[in-house]
Amino acid sequence: METKMIKKLCLFMLIASQLYVARTQLLTRDQPYRIQPSDQLQLSYRYTPEYDESLTIQPDGVTTVKLVGSVKIGGLTLEEARTSILAQLNTRLNQPEISLTLSNFVKPSYTVVGQVSSPGKFEMHGTISAIDAIAMAGGFKDSAKHSQVILFRRADGDTASTRILNIKKLMNPKHPELDEDVMLKPGDLLVVPKNTVSKISDYVHWVSVGTYFPLY
Repeated sequence: METKMIKKLCLFMLIASQLYVARTQLLTRDQPYRIQPSDQLQLSYRYTPEYDESLTIQPDGVTTVKLVGSVKIGGLTLEEARTSILAQLNTRLNQPEISLTLSNFVKPSYTVVGQVSSPGKFEMHGTISAIDAIAMAGGFKDSAKHSQVILFRRADGDTASTRILNIKKLMNPKHPELDEDVMLKPGDLLVVPKNTVSKISDYVHWVSVGTYFPLY
């Protein structure tokens, strides 16, 4: 039985590595960093340094700039965020010149729980897909329901979107469905169930996500 499990894990890791190589060949350019909740930014004014301030990104992607109030910059690159803030400042100042730098950031991560060998929270280094994430978590246990892995993704401060992933289909070495794999985002949660998922809403309250763990 132990030999069978080792062979199964080796096959899973081989398929995951092959899919990862195929994806990285498609990604020819480095992806710019996108602002995440809890990041801290430094906003500096060239001609009016008295307005300089430190900005903190809230869970909903919004930050507060003293001169203009709330600005939503979560998910934007630094340059996109600078442009967005500048557009608001133009209504208060005469041709302001600003710079926006990342002073502190939370390392992006994802979480895998349920029927995997090593559940837990993992840092994201570059792009990673659902199948990569499960491989990093030690692969499926024999009790896992490979065809109904649940992806929870925060939609806003209180809500998470849900999606059922058929990882079993992706693991088929004869018919790998590369386009069907899902690239994870920071904060994503994968739940690998033990039993069939009969029904799940498209959106759930984030605080209630933990109630799914005991079921699987």
